Amino acid sequence: MNENHSAEPVFDFLGLQNKTILVMGVANKKSVAYAISKTIRQAGAKVIYTVRSESRKESLAKWLGDSEMIVCDVEDQSQIDALKDVLIDRGVMLDGLVHSIAFADYPEGIRPFHETTRQQFLQAVDISAYSLISVCNALKDRFSKDASVVTIGISTTRMASESYGFMAPIKAALQSSLAFLTKSFSRFSEVRFNSVSAGLLKTSASAGIPGYVDSYLYAEKVIPRGRAVSTDEVASTAAFLLSPRSSGIAAQSIVVDAAMEINYFDAKLIDAVTAQDID
Repeated sequence: MNENHSAEPVFDFLGLQNKTILVMGVANKKSVAYAISKTIRQAGAKVIYTVRSESRKESLAKWLGDSEMIVCDVEDQSQIDALKDVLIDRGVMLDGLVHSIAFADYPEGIRPFHETTRQQFLQAVDISAYSLISVCNALKDRFSKDASVVTIGISTTRMASESYGFMAPIKAALQSSLAFLTKSFSRFSEVRFNSVSAGLLKTSASAGIPGYVDSYLYAEKVIPRGRAVSTDEVASTAAFLLSPRSSGIAAQSIVVDAAMEINYFDAKLIDAVTAQDID
């Protein structure tokens, strides 16, 4: 006999209903942060956004509508402190934070790693890695006891990809900080810190990196399924990490690369390369 399940109540599997999540880093509709915010809003979460500037706030209005947006340039500590004050004034407690912020300056295109300037490297560390520490320190009293913090890493920080310039060491610093943040916050809370370590993505930011598009197309050939990772796949993993369902996961970098890392020696790729060598 067929059972009728139509009358069963809908189960909020992720448990994000009515949770308040701060999302940092939406630049446009193709941003990973935008995809994450869309996913968690569909799951019932309330999203507050921070954006880098007033002009960015105006440009995002058509996508984010009447959503709450707070200007916060993480290079400016006073703006991070102001963000804290705004949340305090509004009585906002955060159940989660999405840190999807990264920046690297390539004024002369991609150059050999050893030619990276001090200014380039330190600015990238400040914006892409230290900002997570600074923001979490400022907002430590705004987190619920078991809040979840999720940042966006990369699938490997050991691969010397020329098209990624000096950002892999920066992301390594970001991902390493997860363990130390989890440990230090454990003195007074159960706040968890994790990252979604994504493979190559098609975003407007990545498209601006010299040589990235070619690497992206190559990645599609390496990935067993024949297509690259999507921002929606990254967003789904982030939503899980933000949810109480992932309460046992802390200080981890969850790789989302559609198994690219297992397939570098794919026979078709080897044949293509060796055939060119013979020619």
